Amino acid sequence: MAYPIEKKLVVAVTSRAVFDMREANQVFDEEGTEKYREHQLARLDDPLAPGVAFPFIRRLLRLNDLYPDQEPVEVVVLSRSDPASGRRFFRSCKHHGLAISRGAFLSGKSPYPYINSFNSSIFLSANEADVLGAIRAGLPAGLVLPNNEVVDGADHELRIAFDFDGVLADDEAEAVYRQSRDLDLFAQYEMDNASEPHNPGPLKDLFTKIGFFQKLEAKRAREQPGYVPAVRIAIVTARNAPANERVVTTLDAWGMSATETFFMGGIEKKRVLDALQPHIFFDDQLAHLEPAAATIPSVFVPFGIANVDLLNNIPPGGEFVSEVTA
Repeated sequence: MAYPIEKKLVVAVTSRAVFDMREANQVFDEEGTEKYREHQLARLDDPLAPGVAFPFIRRLLRLNDLYPDQEPVEVVVLSRSDPASGRRFFRSCKHHGLAISRGAFLSGKSPYPYINSFNSSIFLSANEADVLGAIRAGLPAGLVLPNNEVVDGADHELRIAFDFDGVLADDEAEAVYRQSRDLDLFAQYEMDNASEPHNPGPLKDLFTKIGFFQKLEAKRAREQPGYVPAVRIAIVTARNAPANERVVTTLDAWGMSATETFFMGGIEKKRVLDALQPHIFFDDQLAHLEPAAATIPSVFVPFGIANVDLLNNIPPGGEFVSEVTA
């Protein structure tokens, strides 16, 4: 019987998204493909240290422990590495207790064309060209930003923070603002359309599938006094009232909600992110991500009008930087 991947919440990752690959990547940059391969093979039993997305992936996979009959979560690796040197990834997963056993090792080829093959709701990579290529192709992807503080506590809670426009919803509102550069006109436009839900953005599917677990966990907390729900979703948006109305309309239309929603209205998002301590934060604008990324695991989603220059100026398949060991 075929494995029912279409019934799973699937997250696709590269090895550099999950583990600290800086040493190996330096070997590749300075000495080339063959030396990189030798470096990896010589260290097959030397577990890689946790990387930026490690806490998110570890806690996401814990949902299978909470729902063992369904095992609803799957994490797959999509890697530019060759299968031989990719063995270190799987051995590192085993060492750290990450139940990852499926994926593809493509010996230098871009992995993003296989996002749909694995039914992935998101592709997390540290390779800019692959992420841009995926977004151009209409596929859900995010660039994992560097972070030297990988902290993963002992609690079982998974905290995820999403920006709204250009991440969960499309870039309609952002386009209106960029045409006028007038916040009052933007607010009026959103008020006039407050009863019309936004079209989905690139991570709507991930949001709704994670949100399903948030509902299950809330139900469990109601039935089991003292139980701490394992999933906590937050929306952290630059909007404020009255533009908040359309956010609520959109979530209602999707049958979804967030545990917490922050309407920041121009206040730096890092201020609430430092208090919330999400295990991953998705935003479509680097101006919001860069202050937070030093301490919060952050993912850049280069979608829509906010990133049109970046998307147009990098040729399809072109390298943004020479990082090909993702």
